[in-house]
Amino acid sequence: MSVLLIAASPSQRSRSGALLGAAAERLHHHGLPARTLRLRDLPAQPLLHADFEDPVLKEALAAVAQARVIVLSTPIYKAAYSGLLKVFLDLLPQDGLTGKTVWTLATGGSLAHLLALDYGLLPVLSALGVRAHVDGVYAADAQIAKDADGEYRIGEDIARRLSTGASQVLERVPRPEPAVRPALVL
Repeated sequence: MSVLLIAASPSQRSRSGALLGAAAERLHHHGLPARTLRLRDLPAQPLLHADFEDPVLKEALAAVAQARVIVLSTPIYKAAYSGLLKVFLDLLPQDGLTGKTVWTLATGGSLAHLLALDYGLLPVLSALGVRAHVDGVYAADAQIAKDADGEYRIGEDIARRLSTGASQVLERVPRPEPAVRPALVL
């Protein structure tokens, strides 16, 4: 099964990146390895000008098309998901997420932006064809604190919700049956 993690933070190190990494660990624990697409690494000019001939952009869009599961992680700025994610989603075809299971993750300064996923991002994903959505996980800054080494650490409540979400992904996406070997005829 193909799982694509999409990191939508413009920052190299971020709480939303830590949240995505923790989700990836839980998916891997369930036997679902994933590939990561960092939107900040896409070339800005082709991204902003919707240059569908750019090879890097083509590869990113192909990764979305091939994935059965998409995990989106975004910071919430001013009650909305990142502009970087918006620009990328605008490049997908109208049915670009049809048939895919999508899990949304977000971080924000406080719980005041908790509904940004439900009222901001989910309608856009629905317009792109998403019908199988795993319960989103929103984490306030206090729930992903920096430790003494400056690394982000996921709080216990968020860790539990990520484990639940990873289990939902597994439930919604049936694993392929092992190939049946023909009986040996003597």
